[in-house]
Amino acid sequence: MIYNLVSKLDRRKKYLQLALNNTLEEAYKIINNLPLSDRIIVEVGTPIIKRYGEEGIRQIRQWYEYHIKMLEPNNDFSSYIVADLKTMDRGKTEVEIAARAGASAAIALGTAPIETLNSFIEQCEICGIDPIIDMMNVEFPLSVLRSLKKIPPIVIIHRGVDEEQFNKEKQIPLHEIRRIKANYNIMIAIAGGDTFREVQRSIFNDADIVIIWKSIYQQTKDTTSLIKEFLKEIK
Repeated sequence: MIYNLVSKLDRRKKYLQLALNNTLEEAYKIINNLPLSDRIIVEVGTPIIKRYGEEGIRQIRQWYEYHIKMLEPNNDFSSYIVADLKTMDRGKTEVEIAARAGASAAIALGTAPIETLNSFIEQCEICGIDPIIDMMNVEFPLSVLRSLKKIPPIVIIHRGVDEEQFNKEKQIPLHEIRRIKANYNIMIAIAGGDTFREVQRSIFNDADIVIIWKSIYQQTKDTTSLIKEFLKEIK
């Protein structure tokens, strides 16, 4: 029997996912300047995981949890940390790494073998973290979902960084949001558009999570105000 897994996130809310892709030093600066919001998701980006490994995930989780506690000791929400593993093989092993480091969710690529995706999703369920499937470079996301034993609670519709840079005509396939939601009761995240206009379009097309990284690649005097503005756009 195929059934949907349930995310730890609140489906009634829209979320802003901040992908940290630089260094741990920059991540620390950004985390310490984040506004308090239960609609912020912190992503440990692939470059950080490749550079620092499991410890990078663990460190960012600890910093963010401490930051939340310092801003509001009696807050009623927990940190939500996504490990962007971009898993293509060894699904079980990579999930164990993310879970051991304290991640709330982990990401596998939709282009991975179905056996890997099934193993990845199963191990996420065992470890108590959310499985997320990134459909970057997947022409028909529904075909992938229909091949799975269990449906992940979150899917990412993604235009890659290199695609955006070298193919200016390439658009984020926002039409896939409604196509997927017509078949599955899951959350959709959009990655690959960092402007306010692109964020607005994603939310208008019924995205649940918008992922940004360019605006927060390095901490600046405007980082906090930018994040607050993005949060306003996703209400």
